[in-house]
Amino acid sequence: MDSSVFGLNGKTVLVSGAGGGIGQALVASLRAAGARVVGADREASMLAGLDLVDTVLFDQADARGTRASIEGYLARSGAPDAVIANAGFTRAETLDQLDDAVWAAELAINLNGAYAMTDPIIAAMARRGAGSLVFISSVNGLGHYGNPAYAAAKAGLIAYAKAIAVERGGQGVRANVICPGSVRTPAWDHRLEADPGLLDTVLPHYPLGRMVLPAEVANAAVFFCSDAASGITGTVLPVDAGLTAGNLRFVDDVLRGK
Repeated sequence: MDSSVFGLNGKTVLVSGAGGGIGQALVASLRAAGARVVGADREASMLAGLDLVDTVLFDQADARGTRASIEGYLARSGAPDAVIANAGFTRAETLDQLDDAVWAAELAINLNGAYAMTDPIIAAMARRGAGSLVFISSVNGLGHYGNPAYAAAKAGLIAYAKAIAVERGGQGVRANVICPGSVRTPAWDHRLEADPGLLDTVLPHYPLGRMVLPAEVANAAVFFCSDAASGITGTVLPVDAGLTAGNLRFVDDVLRGK
């Protein structure tokens, strides 16, 4: 096996939401694989200290501003070899917390903004004849685990990625999706500080008995960006400690009587 196909030496990868918990892990894993990383986020301060060759600033909730920033980057640097669309946000955990404004806000950043960010890049990749996109969706896009507006947006990303795979594959553009479960980011650390017993409720749902680490999501993304995945497009990969494989809680409570 040629181990070099798993590396990203000489390749440029743009990562949105690079300053977040998963984003920082993406930057670290991409750099370890040899990639030149361009970090995108809302503010320069969010990218401070990261090992980046360039930065792009935009608020993904603003589709017009996002598109303009990306078009500016493409004009000066050309299309990256790969893009990881990672930025996202949610607060409304149940249907009871939704209204028109909340629904619109969560779709704006998680779906509409992701489209505005990637659409100009896809066009540039297609003109060049090569490129890889990785969308960080969620298990919420595969089944209902709460956060209904976020879930609808993340399910939309899956459909969008499949459209790219089918309609731009002939121009050498690949698109794949990663669906993380609960990831042990600083956001979860804050939740656990407020409720130390929360893990006792969460972990029985995960067959591996633990949450996923940011690096595990990042490693899957590195694979999709690499030549090792050159024949893979339009796929959806859960990185979820087994959550979507089946209902462990049902097996334990009903069948094994724990």
